[in-house]
Amino acid sequence: MGPSQHHLVGAQQAHRTLLAALDSLTDELVGRPSLLPGWTIGHVLAHIARNADSHVRILRAASGGEVVSQYEGGAASRVADIERDAPRSADEHRTDVRASAEALEREWSTATELVWAGHGVGPNGDDVPCTDLVFRRWREVTVHHGDLGHVEDGIGLPPDRWPPAYVREELQRQSATWAARRPMGLTTLPPQAFAASDTTRLAWLLGRAVIDGLAPAGNL
Repeated sequence: MGPSQHHLVGAQQAHRTLLAALDSLTDELVGRPSLLPGWTIGHVLAHIARNADSHVRILRAASGGEVVSQYEGGAASRVADIERDAPRSADEHRTDVRASAEALEREWSTATELVWAGHGVGPNGDDVPCTDLVFRRWREVTVHHGDLGHVEDGIGLPPDRWPPAYVREELQRQSATWAARRPMGLTTLPPQAFAASDTTRLAWLLGRAVIDGLAPAGNL
């Protein structure tokens, strides 16, 4: 059984939304700080593109019955690739993000049952079922699109503009992750979190928002 059609549509739309925003990207914007500490807009875009490559790597290996790590060379290689690509021009980033997304979508469209039954090894050593890669990509593009910031320049996608379908499912996933990390009996989100909007609660769980009176959730 393959991934949910709902996830495929969501991830593909996330690609389209990001690529449309990148029409506003300039060489000057590439070097500006993103919302992620120590990363420029160029770093975030390089990460999004290399993430697509990493998913293609897992899926192609699975087509041969193999299990591989998501990033060849591990975390150090992943960081080096991002640092290498971050200073590229706006046109180079647009081309890279588009080409890598299209290559991943081609893998999705041609994947067989053997591929979807496979799995890879995530950056933290976690087992990654191939069927879950599509939702992970939806998350990756949506959240990092938000991390670009510079909404006033037409680049970023703040949490209150994240797709409702993504927010609903991710909120369930991230709430469960938060609960699993708490001692038995302390698995309900704090009242302050429930008082916030769904998008703010999710952004807090993902480390992208602050809720007064609460420590960072630290899910991602």
